[in-house]
This record gives sequence, structure tokens and C-alpha cells, in this order.
Amino acid sequence: MDLAYSAEEEEFRARLRVWLAAVLPTLPPRPDPLDWPARRAYDCGWQRRLHDAGYADVHWDASPTQRLIFLEETELAGAPYVGANFVGLLHAGPTIAAEGTAAQRDRWLPPVLRGDEVWCQGFSEPDAGSDLASLRTRAVRDGDEYVVSGQKIWTSHAEVADWCELLVRTDPAAPKHRGISWLAMPMDAPGVTVRPLRTLAGSTEFAEMFLDEVRIPVGNRVGDENDGWRVTMVTLSFERGTAFVGEVVACRRLLGELARTARENGTWDDPVLRRRLGRLSAEFQALWRLTQANVSEAQATGGVPGAGGSVFKLHYSHARQELYEAAATVLGPDALDLGHDWTLDRLSSLSYTIAAGTSQIQRNIVAERILGLPKGR
Repeated sequence: MDLAYSAEEEEFRARLRVWLAAVLPTLPPRPDPLDWPARRAYDCGWQRRLHDAGYADVHWDASPTQRLIFLEETELAGAPYVGANFVGLLHAGPTIAAEGTAAQRDRWLPPVLRGDEVWCQGFSEPDAGSDLASLRTRAVRDGDEYVVSGQKIWTSHAEVADWCELLVRTDPAAPKHRGISWLAMPMDAPGVTVRPLRTLAGSTEFAEMFLDEVRIPVGNRVGDENDGWRVTMVTLSFERGTAFVGEVVACRRLLGELARTARENGTWDDPVLRRRLGRLSAEFQALWRLTQANVSEAQATGGVPGAGGSVFKLHYSHARQELYEAAATVLGPDALDLGHDWTLDRLSSLSYTIAAGTSQIQRNIVAERILGLPKGR
């Protein structure tokens, strides 16, 4: 396992830095963080700039190491995040690139890369969250179409999405992990109803989605019928393995800002706080090295992250929450101001032990796939 960068990779980094330095000052002002239609337009505009500059394909056509460099440098430069289209760029897109047919890749990947189409994720259901394989949304084959009925919840960016990566049950008689299929559903199809859910921070980035006899072409299925659980594991591997890379860089940058704020307002005099920030700095440095190791492993095995992504996600979720608890100590009463970016990020951090697979699920994956322990009953 080689964690060093090659001369070619460092040259890629240098070119990217020059381009970022030239283009970032020309961007328009960022929209209100709670205005998702405006954020979609802004985020997709940024994606179009990446596309036109030749950087849009780093999420699946570049090597995992180049992808890591790209995410590191864009975050350090303060570039926009993938935002409203994170599902398309970081989850659905890489899955289709890895598992889709040539026709599916030609249809769905270019619009995502150009910023023309946005995806959402239709996985969780009211009674199938952590136990995702218990999902009950049903897809019945009718000729060249599936007729889909059911309900999804926590559907990320459904209110601004064009497509949905959708998990459905195509064989209710099969064991729960073996009767699932992965479909691409157009969000404007008749029978799709989206109801936004308001988060603690006031955002509507999640929604519940009701499907009433929605017709989806069989050609929109990625992978074989009833093989959707395996395809889903590919999706979740990308979600846990590389989707949080930019956020680790952001946390390391925020730690530096937090230390500067503490020196300015006098909280740095507290030795307990200094030790806490020092330990967090070491933890995020370790997480970055773990990310490099996971990317190196993925590069050696064909580009799909392995179970090491669960180790990363488990530790990162808790480290991020502790970072913002430390921020509350430094900021004092300002930490309660919902107009403060730190406050919104702190509220968001509370979801990380649930989002992308709960910490309990990650512990099970680590126990079974890495430690070789028997499956729980």
C-alpha cells in the first residue's frame, strides 16, 4: 500500500490549484443555504464550470487517488461543494459507472457531469431505516415496465431532483436481501408525490416520497432483477468510502479556525480545551491517513471502496460531533445563533451517526467483514 503521490499526480494537483485560483474569484455570491432551488442552480453552475474545464469526470473516470487530490484541493481552496447533486456525483453516478450497461452510462452520466440533471436517493422507508433490507416498496413486472407502489423517507433533495436511485422489492417471496432491485426513477413520472421534511436547522433537504403505481421502464434497472442488494452495497461503499473526503479536509480547516477564535476570545487559556483540540487534530489527521489507505486499496481492487469505508465512517461520525461540541465551548452564547454557520453545522453533525448507515450498522460490518466474527441473530 503506497500512500505517496506520484509525479503525475502532483502535476495534476498543481494544475488544479492554478485553475481554482483563477476561477473562484469569478463565482457569483452563494445563495441562502436554506433555498434549495437557488442552491441547485448555483451547485449545478459550478459543476458546469468543472465540466468545461475538464474536471467533471474525476468522480468516476479518474483514479481514486486523483479523486482524493481533487476533493482535497477544492475544499482547501474554499470551492463550492457538490451540494444539491451529491447523490448523482458521489452515489448514483459511481454506481452506474461501475454496474450499469453502456447505454445506461451514456444516458445518465453525461447530464450529471454537466450539471444538467440532479439525483436523489430513495432508499430508507418509515420501517426500514437501519434495517434497509426490510424495505417494502413493491415493484410488479408488467411487460417492459415495473409498477411501483410504496413510501420512502429521508429522500435527499427530492424537491429539486430529476432522477431517483430507488430500491424496490421485486420478489416478496425471496429472502429479504435477495428480492431487491435498483431502479432509476424519473421524478416527474405520474404517481410520484414529494412532501418536504423540515430539519432542526430549518432546511427542507429531505422529503418523504409516496409512490402510487409509478411506471418505470425495465431498462432503468441497474444490475439484474433481485440483485439490487449487491448493487446497493456498491452504492454504500462509495457513500462511506469517498463521499466524506472533502468533509475531513473541511474539519481540519475548521479546527484551525476554532483554535484562532479561541486565542482571540480567551478560551484558549483553558488547558482542557487545548488538550481536546489537540486530540481532535490528531484524530482528523488519522482519519485523513485512513482515507488515503482506503483510496489506495480501492485503486488496487478496481475502484470500489471496501469495508474500510465503514471503519472510517464510524469514527468520523463521532469525531465530527465532538468537533462541534468543542466549537460550542469556544463560541459560548454565539453557538445558539441559528444565523451562525457553526451552529447550522453543529445541528447537521447530529445526523452523522445515522446518515449513510447508523453507527450500529457500521460496527456490525466491521465485526463481520473485517474481524470475521459471526453474524448477529
